[in-house]
Amino acid sequence: MTLGPLMLDVAGTELTDDDRRRLSHPLVGGVILFSRNYSDPAQLAALTGEIHALKTPPLLIGADQEGGRVQRFREGFTHLPSMRTFGERWNTHPQQAKHLARETGFILASELRAHGVDFSFAPVLDLDYGASSVIGDRAFHADPNAVFQLGQSMMLGMKDAGMAACGKHFPGHGFVVADSHVDVPIDSRTLADITATDLVPFRLMMEAGLAAIMPAHVIYPQVDDKPAGFSRVWLRKLLRQQLDFDGAVFSDDLCMEAAAVAGGMVERVTAALEAGCDMALVCNRPDLADDVLANLQVDWPASSRARLTRMHGQPHPSTMTQLRETTRYADALHHIAGLGQDSTDLNLVDPTDYCARS
Repeated sequence: MTLGPLMLDVAGTELTDDDRRRLSHPLVGGVILFSRNYSDPAQLAALTGEIHALKTPPLLIGADQEGGRVQRFREGFTHLPSMRTFGERWNTHPQQAKHLARETGFILASELRAHGVDFSFAPVLDLDYGASSVIGDRAFHADPNAVFQLGQSMMLGMKDAGMAACGKHFPGHGFVVADSHVDVPIDSRTLADITATDLVPFRLMMEAGLAAIMPAHVIYPQVDDKPAGFSRVWLRKLLRQQLDFDGAVFSDDLCMEAAAVAGGMVERVTAALEAGCDMALVCNRPDLADDVLANLQVDWPASSRARLTRMHGQPHPSTMTQLRETTRYADALHHIAGLGQDSTDLNLVDPTDYCARS
């Protein structure tokens, strides 16, 4: 059996019969977990264990565990600072900021791996122009080099813990004000302008070994009339051919408002996969997921399967008890203690949780 090109969600903290039916379908290759799927560490480990046992090779399990206001699992997990915290530290102590970003990446990934989660959709590589509320403090910095340096450090920390990184939102979501969850953002800059700024951290991260990217639900009309996640120009011509990227490409959630430009859900999934995505996300609409499972007709290449296989988590301490006994984890916790605690992000509602994704 091989993994399919769809990533779906599940209803709650335990699998239902409908969840099992959907996840066992040949078209499904992954599961994304949200805050509603978590009550405590033991429950999460049991849930991921059951999901992984459904298929061979096991389904990929991903989550948005960025830090700050986008952290799906909180109670029983380390509070992770927003990425802007590292950018602020970068302004005065860049080497220290890189070290702290790597330690945070290790904690993020090692805790997820200890609970059976394969990877996180992180880090955010968008530039902070001060314009986008949905990006905001999720971005490291406004300077492309700072974003790369800090993003690479985060990626290396995740790799230390056996986890691949997924940079988002290619080729850059930070310049636009509109939120793609509820609107269709338009970025009218030229390709030359985007290449000189927002694309820089993505390009450098790819050269440094980034395993996956997630394209933005943003239209860049000077380049193509389709959002990047539906665009052959962005994904095949620019990403695959010009940037020579051979990692996995995950669509953003196709239930978001900005994805509606591609039509119904079957049309959206088809458009994303044909444009060059390796896996398409359908979140929080089980009725639409059923429609896709019943009607999707797609020629899914072996190369996509190979790329996704690399996203499986690597061996790591299998429980939090074992993880806490390691010097690496204890040192990392000590190094980031108190980082970002003066932020108010613990009291913020995650703006992406209402419709699942960011």
